[in-house]
Amino acid sequence: MRKAPSTRRRGTAHPVDTTTQPWIPLREGLAFRPLRFGLDGWSLHLRIEAGTTIARHRHSGEVHALNLSGQREILNSGEVIGPGGYVYEPPGNIDSWRAIGAEPCIVHITLTGRVEYLDEANQVTFFSDTHNQRQLYLDWCRSNGLEPNVPMARYPQ
Repeated sequence: MRKAPSTRRRGTAHPVDTTTQPWIPLREGLAFRPLRFGLDGWSLHLRIEAGTTIARHRHSGEVHALNLSGQREILNSGEVIGPGGYVYEPPGNIDSWRAIGAEPCIVHITLTGRVEYLDEANQVTFFSDTHNQRQLYLDWCRSNGLEPNVPMARYPQ
């Protein structure tokens, strides 16, 4: 896939119209739309259908999560986060949560490091990071005939 030469200068803003960004399916009840991929972190909107659970996971870096719509429950504490609710998760935090209520929950998330999904013995079964999420996005764009349009850091070859 060839990319048109960028007319953006280094250090300029890169607006992304989230209203036209497609939702990229991750699994049943879960989709994302990427906003930015950095060298060690990424920003996205995560859409979780009501009743869908995000499995137990550990963060190796910081997480900043702002609920845009819908509600989610943090399962280990019982806290309910609604629209406008902000959650900070420090490195090493382990949690699980689910979308509750009748509508999808949409969360704006910015994170660094890895998200490591854990089994009952705390062994990592799968992980997400900026590199594999970026590749998932690029592959999805390629298979759907779309040009990638989110800011991406240049990766060493």
